[in-house]
Amino acid sequence: MKNLSQHKAPIMEALNNFKQMRVVPFDVPGHKRGRGNEELTAFLGEKAMAVDVNSMKPLDNLCHPVSVIREAEQLAAEAFGAKHAFFMVNGTTSAVQSMVMTACKAGEKIIMPRNVHRSAINALILSGAVPVYVNPGVNRELGIPLGMAVEDVKQAILDHPDAKAILINNPTYYGICSNLKALTELAHEHGMLVLVDEAHGTHFYFNDALPISAMAADADMASVSMHKSGGSLTQSSFLLINNEISEGYTRQIINLTQTTSGSYLLLSSLDISRKNLSLNGQEIFRKVAEMAQYTRDEINKIGGYYAFSKELCNGDTIYDFDITKLSVHTLNIGLAGVEVYDILRDEYEIQIEFGDIGNLLAYISVGDRRLDLERLVSALAEIKRRYQKDKSGLFDHEYITPQVVATPQAAFYAPKEKLPIHDSAGRIASEFVMAYPPGIPILAPGEMITKEILSYIQYCKDKGSFMTGTEDSNIEYINVLKESEQ
Repeated sequence: MKNLSQHKAPIMEALNNFKQMRVVPFDVPGHKRGRGNEELTAFLGEKAMAVDVNSMKPLDNLCHPVSVIREAEQLAAEAFGAKHAFFMVNGTTSAVQSMVMTACKAGEKIIMPRNVHRSAINALILSGAVPVYVNPGVNRELGIPLGMAVEDVKQAILDHPDAKAILINNPTYYGICSNLKALTELAHEHGMLVLVDEAHGTHFYFNDALPISAMAADADMASVSMHKSGGSLTQSSFLLINNEISEGYTRQIINLTQTTSGSYLLLSSLDISRKNLSLNGQEIFRKVAEMAQYTRDEINKIGGYYAFSKELCNGDTIYDFDITKLSVHTLNIGLAGVEVYDILRDEYEIQIEFGDIGNLLAYISVGDRRLDLERLVSALAEIKRRYQKDKSGLFDHEYITPQVVATPQAAFYAPKEKLPIHDSAGRIASEFVMAYPPGIPILAPGEMITKEILSYIQYCKDKGSFMTGTEDSNIEYINVLKESEQ
């Protein structure tokens, strides 16, 4: 292996060299460096179009990298403390699916919390792996699912000693962290692999004051959304492997579903962002944490809102908290989080990450300015003054423990019928229902539909949550298993 320097960005450097070669393109893409699509070039810029190119010898090949992409992978692995890092251009969804499919074959069990992102359950549909769900802890006051209790995972391992792996969300969308080190050691003691969905934890690798990262905790695989807090372009992520996970086999699994036409815009954005974080991450995320804390303090001075942080830590289901996350509970002003989300966007031109029934999340990053944070605080104060009402009648919790009747794959592909959703109680779902973001299913294929779940779905719709998952785009009908299949 050549000497690595985190000051290098091999993919970017190869693209710059390529631009100077004045190559005549008789290959794809057909826009030919932008000349064939003037409107798109005017919109995106000549510089972007000039590097939207195809794989070729000077630029390497994502499916089987041997030169510049290979070197960029090695630099990323060093930066993240991993054995190897794969560049993912189908998003962290693809990375999560690749983790599950690398660890588990059809019929093999995987232990996971039920509040996983839909990509993890999609991986079960694709692979035929069988979930063993551990219900997360729940904070009833805030209405949010927490991490997995160590004792609950230990019991799941004892009940299912043949499970191949355990999947852990770390952190959750809200910033909640499980006891990652203890869970990893527990799984390894029983011969199970540890897979970590770190979609919201890129920054853990680059600042010592933040919670422990998956690789530092000795996990076997982690999927990292570099585009969320790491600064790369949307849809670009890393899949990290560690310990005895095979690089070659993992790449074969990735290549089952990842595009063979990897975008060099995405690849170079990963390469450049890794360089930036490896050189400047400590200071970048010190500033981000400082901005988040300032905003938390100001919001809590308003009254009614509760911007929560490390004071929630309990040593188990909230083992640690991501202090860069600005999560705010809104129910005490009589408004659902999604209602505040809509008011901020529609009346104040402030776009936050998401709002659910009880909370909202503003994503703070190095790109934010103090002036913008003050504008958010002022808007929240004004919303409270203008719209505050009695909180009675609001849902007091977010997470409903599902009744799992069939595996996701069996239910998704089973003979099914379409019912009006309000008539579906007592039947088994054959598809998802979820609010997006965050994309955590309220119902997943194979789960019993209950009156409680239906009430919650209707409540989400009434409050304006963006609902998705069903074939019916209006979520008025739902596919269920035929009676003979139940």
